[in-house]
Amino acid sequence: MLDARQLEALAAVVEHGGFGAAAQALSITLAAVSLRIKALEESLGQRLLVRGKQVRATPAGQALLAHIKQVRMMEADVLGGLQGTSSHSGARKVVRWQSLSVAINADSVDSWFLPGVAAMLLRHHVLLDIMIDDQDHTHDALKCGDVMGCVTTLAEPMRGCVAEPLGLMRYRCVATPEVLKRCRTSAGAVTVHKLLTQPAVIFNRKDALQDTFLVQHFGLQQPHYPRHFAPAVGAFETAIELGLGWGMVPEQHLAQRPTLQELLPGATVDVALYWQHWAREAPSAQRLTQAVKAAAALHLRQA
Repeated sequence: MLDARQLEALAAVVEHGGFGAAAQALSITLAAVSLRIKALEESLGQRLLVRGKQVRATPAGQALLAHIKQVRMMEADVLGGLQGTSSHSGARKVVRWQSLSVAINADSVDSWFLPGVAAMLLRHHVLLDIMIDDQDHTHDALKCGDVMGCVTTLAEPMRGCVAEPLGLMRYRCVATPEVLKRCRTSAGAVTVHKLLTQPAVIFNRKDALQDTFLVQHFGLQQPHYPRHFAPAVGAFETAIELGLGWGMVPEQHLAQRPTLQELLPGATVDVALYWQHWAREAPSAQRLTQAVKAAAALHLRQA
């Protein structure tokens, strides 16, 4: 049987970034936190934390953190249910907000994810803690136990998780007419040689969409070209609109960017997205999963 106080100490150390901050958050001494973690590690027979300048969880610690978050969600659902069945008609109803952590790629957040789940969040008093990362890397947060679900390109379910297909997000390679003109020959055709002389605008260093475009439509592997990095959706698309370079933009966003034109009309990159989540979900997490799937069915291309 796992000790609740020891688990609470483990979660506090990881969530607050150290033993001292965890002690302050739990209103106990630093020694008490250390003793609880030591006792938990001894009872399980393995290290749960990597101690150093920055404390982090080991794989075993990550598994326990995922368990702790699941227990917290289930307890919140039980308390919400008990409150809903209270017979004290004269008592003032206290709204209990529950937080769910998710990892989403930036292009999905505003284009379909938030619009699709907003009604559920408001109806059931759910707070979202969103971690933004590239769709090829969001599953790392789920693997570490930091989130209960993620939008990812990983189709293979991770241990203890379910991977549900959401659909395809289509990207188009676009630029301003001025940039496009510099990519064309005198005959008006876009050539890869001229394209690679112009800077690309890239979301961040994890973003490989432009390389995928060059592989799929020009057969180029690891090409060299100048690059801007703008790790915010608005800034990224504004940079392209200002003529700083060419870039890959979700087709859902192009209606708001009428000055942008396709470099190669019809030459797209489709990214298959999946919703990976814990196999054992609390009711609140199940409701979020259903809302995510419904939103994706409405907004994403279905394979």
